[in-house]
Amino acid sequence: MTSRQHDDAPSPGRPASAQRSGPARRTVLAAGAAGVAAGAVSFGPLSGTAFATPPAHATGPAAAGSWHRYVQGPSSRTVRPVRILSGSVTGDVRDPEGLLAPGGRPTVLTRARPTAPPAWPDGTTAQASSAHGPNNGNDGNPRTYDAKNAIDGDPGTFWNDDTQGVYPDILTVTMPAARALPGVTVLSNQDGVPTAFTVETWDGSVWQSAASVTGNTAVQRPVPFDAPVTTTSVRITVTADQSTPAGEFTRVNEVWPDVVPVIEPAGVTLDFGKVVVGYPRVRFAYASDNSPGVRLAFSESTQFLSTRSDFTRGDQAGDPGQGTDQFAVPVRGADWHDDRRGYGAGDDPSAPDKVYADGLHGFRYLKITLDALASDAPAAQPWGTVAVDSVELDFTAYVGTPGSYRGYFQCSDDELNRYWYAAAYTNELVTDHFRRDDVDPRDAFSPTLDGKLVLHDGAKRDRDPYVGDLAVSARTLYLTHDDAAEAARNVLADLADHQRADGWIPPASINNYTLPLFDYPLWWVTCSWDYVLYTGDRAYAARYYPQLVKLLDTWYPSVTDSAGLLSKGLNGTDGYGDYAFLGRTGRVTYYNVNYVQALKDAAAFATYLGHGADADRWTRRADAVAKAVNTLLWDEAAGAYLDSATGAVRHAQDGNAIAITAGVAGPDRALAALDHLDATTKTRYGNAFMDNDTLFGGASQRVYAFTSYPEFVARFESGRADSAIDQIRRTYGWMAGHDPGITHWEGVGPNGSLYEDAYTSCAHGWSTGVLPALTNQLLGAMPTAPGFAEWAVRPCPDTSVTWAQGQLPTPHGPLAVRWERGHGAALTVSVDAPHGTRGSVALPKGEGRLVVRSGRSVLWDGRGARAKGVTEDATHITVTGLGAGSHTFTTAAK
Repeated sequence: MTSRQHDDAPSPGRPASAQRSGPARRTVLAAGAAGVAAGAVSFGPLSGTAFATPPAHATGPAAAGSWHRYVQGPSSRTVRPVRILSGSVTGDVRDPEGLLAPGGRPTVLTRARPTAPPAWPDGTTAQASSAHGPNNGNDGNPRTYDAKNAIDGDPGTFWNDDTQGVYPDILTVTMPAARALPGVTVLSNQDGVPTAFTVETWDGSVWQSAASVTGNTAVQRPVPFDAPVTTTSVRITVTADQSTPAGEFTRVNEVWPDVVPVIEPAGVTLDFGKVVVGYPRVRFAYASDNSPGVRLAFSESTQFLSTRSDFTRGDQAGDPGQGTDQFAVPVRGADWHDDRRGYGAGDDPSAPDKVYADGLHGFRYLKITLDALASDAPAAQPWGTVAVDSVELDFTAYVGTPGSYRGYFQCSDDELNRYWYAAAYTNELVTDHFRRDDVDPRDAFSPTLDGKLVLHDGAKRDRDPYVGDLAVSARTLYLTHDDAAEAARNVLADLADHQRADGWIPPASINNYTLPLFDYPLWWVTCSWDYVLYTGDRAYAARYYPQLVKLLDTWYPSVTDSAGLLSKGLNGTDGYGDYAFLGRTGRVTYYNVNYVQALKDAAAFATYLGHGADADRWTRRADAVAKAVNTLLWDEAAGAYLDSATGAVRHAQDGNAIAITAGVAGPDRALAALDHLDATTKTRYGNAFMDNDTLFGGASQRVYAFTSYPEFVARFESGRADSAIDQIRRTYGWMAGHDPGITHWEGVGPNGSLYEDAYTSCAHGWSTGVLPALTNQLLGAMPTAPGFAEWAVRPCPDTSVTWAQGQLPTPHGPLAVRWERGHGAALTVSVDAPHGTRGSVALPKGEGRLVVRSGRSVLWDGRGARAKGVTEDATHITVTGLGAGSHTFTTAAK
């Protein structure tokens, strides 16, 4: 999912469905297989479930099991940090390396008790340019935000302006008599500090500049004057604040009438080596007897590693944790397990709302600091001594080890191998159980999902399964760990069970299943067909077929215009969003080509269940929508499909790529659209999802891996494998080479940045499309009938990859495939197919006449077939009717 959009809804996102679904391709393969007589060609006996003996020469496919070295998952559910982040130790910390060696000497953090800060003289007053109105506060207790809070001597109260993101914000402090001030100290809080402000003093007639601060990130900021100033008034003018989940407000807890030096808290940052997810556990050996507090801040990247976490559900829910998890350490130590979200002030009945923790975290870096919130006193104090025995994580997601992989991939290119297994690991991080304390706090909890295995959006956020994300993440799951396919089924079934009376299917459980998205019900159709294709779960197909009919024959017709195109805005859909909550209206190419794909998938669904009339009706509708798209949304001048027929002219990656993979674009328009994307969207970190900025500023510099996925597929299937690999290298190479590394980001912003700063998820399942693209397109293997009853192997080799091999899990056993390029048009393709399946192998023709052999038998002599079941089209020679066993084919120029 993407883009925060508004406070009460998350930003769902979706990769595109394309991959397997070039419908033209699916139809051709299925028809070819059906038209071949059984036993027409014999290619040898079943040899087993995988290739045990690769070619002996050094440049050929790798030995069995050599892919194990790419696996990123932990070896067990206990995960420990791998290093102390360089330069991260602050204050008084003894033996920080002890945190990496449990059982040795504890790491000891010590912080001296701070002296009482100076106070303003009696009679001092404060005024502000504005003040937020009173409310019950995050803790439910009455709270005010008046200017006087900034001088009351209580760090637990604060002045909060009432003009979010609008400046200047001014605080004026006036004393009853003149006083010499060497400077002031501004104390803010973790909900967002003033980053730029000036300090002026009153000389009796005008304000005089005393100091200027820019780039501030400190909660306690001493501001010394060049020389002491005798004055009656101080004016602080704030011109910028941090923007945090708590909003962009000016918050000043205290202004002290002196320069109060910061006693740097004792702290250390641990690096877990990659993004991990689960429940942090800290074992404390002992502590001083004053209830010293420990604050823990988590971050996926060093860029947003600070005294507050890059994201917390507490921030999202408005809880008072101020961006960190807190713990008050008892004198005899404790085993602190951060496995629930809420307060935890021990047994002190007088402090029921103190010491807050956020529970589960997705992160790479953990900053531990001896400190406490002022509001947590006296339950926790920001000074004392704390000894830590060990830090670890209880890993809650799917544990992907070499032994748990039921599908694998490997090729001659080491980088592509790393991207494939990084995608698998990213997806493992989001394959987890649905738990009340862990899910998105914006009304996403659902009793009907509680305790079930699901595919969340991200490890850090959003912890809620969105059906659009499954268009990629579920395929990644089926190709790696099909034993966990229930994670996809649980989501698809639950959303269908919450279908609205008018046929619309919700995108996720958030907002109690009411978040209005226009495109995601289409992804439910495609994802449901994917699920049936990969698993053969006929019971699911039969159970939820009525929901599919109601969606396609009731709701989507209600938003269809006179031309037969979906038009956002009809039937009250003006406020509906899509995967990125984009301001697109009217006839949008992306919605309509997705509709074509969904209708074709629904027709296949209907055929599988024996509903021929439904299949015919949806096929005719798909053809009519495709014709209307080509008539009304093709921009001849640009050689690409318009993003929308409404508003400024632009051309989007999503609509153009899916037009190709859904079979809407013919070969000439497909190549023209890809040429346009090449010319207008290329960046060093992938291809942008828009060709200009007319939709919003920076759109032409934003890269989504999930909308890049159908473009990869479109390039492979249009005969441009080299450009597909180039785009993959730029997209995933950038993420691999930039912090946090390995895992795949939700989105990439201008200049390769995390596109939504700290809020960005750096481990997002919808960004793992490189994995199905490499398996289904580069290697070329995929199901073409439910449960892999039929399969197709159609390699799309590029010039930089000399061999590829892999295994796809199926309900019948593994389908193993490998190919190797030789000189010129020479290609060797081998398949081991499980019992109970049939399939085809399509061999690229290349230039000139091609001879295809199986062993010594010539199947195609360059002019025509020499065996039954061998056919030709413009680009391939296809051998059909293949049953269980081992099959090897070679091609060579005649």
